[in-house]
Amino acid sequence: MAKTSTQAQIARAPLTRQFALEVSAGLARPGQKELPSKYLYDSVGSALFEVICALPEYGLTRAEERLLRLHAREIVDQLPRPVVVAELGSGTGRKTRLLLEALARWQSTWYHPIEISPSALAVLRRELRDINSISIVGFEREYLDGLREVAARRAPGEHLLVLFLGSTIGNFDGAAGSDFLRDLRQILQPGDSLLLGTDMLKPVQTLIAAYDDSIGVTASFNLNLLARINRELGADFSLQQFAHVAIFNEATDSVEMHLRSRSRQKVTIPEASISVRFEKDETIWTESSHKYSQDELVGLAHHSGFHRQAQWMDQSWGFAENLWIAE
Repeated sequence: MAKTSTQAQIARAPLTRQFALEVSAGLARPGQKELPSKYLYDSVGSALFEVICALPEYGLTRAEERLLRLHAREIVDQLPRPVVVAELGSGTGRKTRLLLEALARWQSTWYHPIEISPSALAVLRRELRDINSISIVGFEREYLDGLREVAARRAPGEHLLVLFLGSTIGNFDGAAGSDFLRDLRQILQPGDSLLLGTDMLKPVQTLIAAYDDSIGVTASFNLNLLARINRELGADFSLQQFAHVAIFNEATDSVEMHLRSRSRQKVTIPEASISVRFEKDETIWTESSHKYSQDELVGLAHHSGFHRQAQWMDQSWGFAENLWIAE
């Protein structure tokens, strides 16, 4: 039976409260104000990100698609059987289709996308439902919470393949990425697999252009986070009073996205029960995208409890698909 609009609102209420709590905590931080990057991906943000992936400056997604198109069969041939697939931050599933079609050659497969955007999950189900031998059960959850549910559902003898594509691991700040992978490893059993997409270091001008494109799509994507806070939490952000900024942090090898206040101003967010003051040129840090070296990946796998099984590299952009096995 379909949910009524009232039932849907009740179901979404805890997520709205969590959103409000995290917005309040991030904007009240002393020094650098922050907002969690996961909230960039509502229905509008997810649609804008799909446009970003097609921009000439943003080669990451096309590089990963090239790798999977060339090597999907080689990747799945290295997996134990039978295998259950869980994907963290699945998006619309365009790249995942290549792996699932390769898997469907030799087994029926349960595929579990884990995604906090309900609109992305809905699009994914429509896009992938035509693949024979693939059954889709999605989870609107945080990454690790959803993965625990998938792991608990597996039958005896089934192996788990976790997909973490798009270099989303690079969005974790500092040591948080390594901590996250260790937590992920604790959910897995020895012999389970992780396919990890990582964007590699490249010239700074190339990186900045990828996150500050010439026609302003990435700027709209970033500013939509403030529009979302207006829509869902009743805030009064004036988007015209903030500017999108992308910088490269050499200390962390990361591209950072910020929203810079154009003037001194005060913003009220009723659902978060706060008012926030901004100085002229003060920024809100909305996303980091760390770029990796080969030596860093070697250490990251070891410290996270994985063995590096294989790697496939796109040389034209500088992107790696890494198959790691839980030790």
